[in-house]
Amino acid sequence: MKLIEIYTDGSCLNNPGNGGWAGILMYNGIEKCICGAERNTTNNRMELLAVIKSLQLLKESCEVNLYSDSSYVINAFEQGWLENWKSNNWKTSAKKDVLNRDLWEALSALTKVHKVNFKKVKGHSDNIYNNRCDEMARKEASKLD
Repeated sequence: MKLIEIYTDGSCLNNPGNGGWAGILMYNGIEKCICGAERNTTNNRMELLAVIKSLQLLKESCEVNLYSDSSYVINAFEQGWLENWKSNNWKTSAKKDVLNRDLWEALSALTKVHKVNFKKVKGHSDNIYNNRCDEMARKEASKLD
């Protein structure tokens, strides 16, 4: 099984507002950068979309080390939020509807195809790949102005 390294980030200007997402996929010394934007969205949707779009590019089942500065994304897997939401019929512990359910369902399906190791990185620090993703996501969002 191929081991792929992926860095992702999402950005939103005036959350909610114009948003951008970006991913850097690395395998065997080769990098592929992807990015996109949406109007009238949120930062959390862009963080999720960056992960989804990156995983969707993989043409076969892979092991993935996925790096994100989003606690929202990482904690959903590392702290079991996603499984709890599913078992509670997509309700939070406060009995409210889970936001971004459409994206969570898409991401959940992708984690059944790939073995994803979610890894938290500190945002806006010294991680060059996270910083590059942040720059690409912001640039995409600003194109919509």
